[in-house]
Amino acid sequence: MAAPRFTDQLNVQIGNELAAHNQYLTCAVYYDALTMPRMAAFFYAQALEERAHAAMMIQYLLDTDADVVIPAVEAPVSSFEDVVAPVALALEQEKRVTEQVNGLLRIAREESDFASEQFMQWFIKEQVEEVATMSDLLAVTTRNRDDIEDIEEYVAREQSGVEDDPTAPRQAGA
Repeated sequence: MAAPRFTDQLNVQIGNELAAHNQYLTCAVYYDALTMPRMAAFFYAQALEERAHAAMMIQYLLDTDADVVIPAVEAPVSSFEDVVAPVALALEQEKRVTEQVNGLLRIAREESDFASEQFMQWFIKEQVEEVATMSDLLAVTTRNRDDIEDIEEYVAREQSGVEDDPTAPRQAGA
């Protein structure tokens, strides 16, 4: 059984992951409307990844006989001043999620909840990758804000071929 303090906070994190899903979906729609199909596809994929993270957390709660509570989420930011703004927002979001994931790990350790600590290790690794990816994408979009073809070329070159991680936790419903 997972520590109640941990499961309470993991339920909150499910909402954070679903809010991130909605924000990335909104970013994807923004780029789709600008006819930037590679950026749109990148953010659609990011949205699905965030939803998958929520499903992993749901499955963990189910596996540990903890209550699952799907919280309401705030509406995402839906208007952007230029092609850089959604990526800057995404980087800030990933940094915030990193803090949240670190907080969950901290709670698991404080509660001597070793299974939950182990569960969170994959998310720690994932957040390092997410922040690095968004940092690089922000550098590219900032440098090429007036040349969307260069942005699209970068995404096509650098973000293709992403494979499923066999070490990822199981997802509810998968």
